[in-house]
Amino acid sequence: MADQGFDMIVIGAGPGGYVAAIRGAQLGLKVAIVEREHMGGICLNWGCIPTKALLRSSEVFHLMGRAGDFGLKAGAVSFDLDAVVKRSRGVAKQLNSGIGHLMKKNRITTFMGEATLPAQGKVAVRTDKGTETLAAKNIVLATGARARELPGLEADGELVWTYKHALLPPHMPKKLLVIGSGAIGIEFASFYNTLGAKTTVVEVMDRILPVEDAEISAFAKKAFEKQGMTIREKAMVKQLDRAKGQVTAHIEQGGKVTKETFDTVISAVGIVGNTEGLGLEDLGVTVEKTHVKTDAQCRTGVPGLYAIGDLAGAPWLAHKASHEGVMVAERIAGGDPHPVDPDAIAGCTYCQPQIASVGLTEAQAKAAGYELKIGRFPFIGNGKAIALGEPEGLVKTIFDAKTGALLGAHMVGAEVTELIQGYVVARQLETTEEDLMHTVFPHPTLSEMMHESVLDAFDRVIHM
Repeated sequence: MADQGFDMIVIGAGPGGYVAAIRGAQLGLKVAIVEREHMGGICLNWGCIPTKALLRSSEVFHLMGRAGDFGLKAGAVSFDLDAVVKRSRGVAKQLNSGIGHLMKKNRITTFMGEATLPAQGKVAVRTDKGTETLAAKNIVLATGARARELPGLEADGELVWTYKHALLPPHMPKKLLVIGSGAIGIEFASFYNTLGAKTTVVEVMDRILPVEDAEISAFAKKAFEKQGMTIREKAMVKQLDRAKGQVTAHIEQGGKVTKETFDTVISAVGIVGNTEGLGLEDLGVTVEKTHVKTDAQCRTGVPGLYAIGDLAGAPWLAHKASHEGVMVAERIAGGDPHPVDPDAIAGCTYCQPQIASVGLTEAQAKAAGYELKIGRFPFIGNGKAIALGEPEGLVKTIFDAKTGALLGAHMVGAEVTELIQGYVVARQLETTEEDLMHTVFPHPTLSEMMHESVLDAFDRVIHM
């Protein structure tokens, strides 16, 4: 059979791949996309979307338990875990079918199967009908990543879970150990803790949420502990002893090893890129620590071969992958788009309280040699936060004292994952403190705290 020819072939239909395919088609390219499992990838099917559906259920459950705080009366509040999971899977299924519709709408040829790269400019797709060979001058790798598993801590789906098992739990944990306190670990810890699991989080670094600003991490830790979580920092799970219905964890902390028994363990110790089986090494692609090495334009060094999203390294965020997909498609179509700036990409964690940030932390800004102006504003000083019954939180802004440039913004509290985009836009437009101070924020809103934090950095705060 003759090769099928395309202008661009995308391997992987996650938030990077399918967006790249759509943008390429919009620009007049003949595009094919190859997906081995689910349209929408991990994010839509097993990550971002279904976890947010679960967390919304736990948030509503939490609020129902606080009905009296709002002058309301409710009977005994309970939950049906199977129904909660069913709703989450329904949300993912709805969006999954939507991606297929978008492919058809944009006349993108879809191949469901396993892809390999037998030669430069070639893609072999093994489907249930056999193997088809595709050809294109430009190929975009968007194969994503999967959960990292450490020796001795491997998941079994019953006692020890990855994020996939945690999304389809075989039982409701009573005593839960979460290994790792990044976004994935903390979100599942928050979900199950809110539903009543006695939850312990173990983090090998000196603080939880280690990529966040230290002040925000400390605030979040206090909030989690107030909710009943046990947080163990600078600690490591060395061994898991599995028995019927229980796991004994050997936890090293401060030079001592203690043993504690749990009925469920969630391992959230990072991710590894899906690089195997593609034939990358034979093409001369450089793979470092399971991720494809690229330049600022996502080029791999092999002519016409690009890598985007989680496969290409941190930050491991769906919106970063999507933006890279657009950038690569525009470059393939003859444009000259700007590279994606990692420091301009917001990170969001949808635990309770929520956490969001963009740009440099205070420690990073100091290490870079900046003279700083730092502003803070607490939720307790904001009328809307008090009216919502969410008075615990903090907005922190970091400026270059010499130029007024916004270096970073960090938040913890209700709805901060929605608020952060204001600071993202400000950084993208290279806004200064003067621009932000002269911006009129609506009242009463949570966004007013963003204004007050800026004012505080320059000794002009009003409501504190």
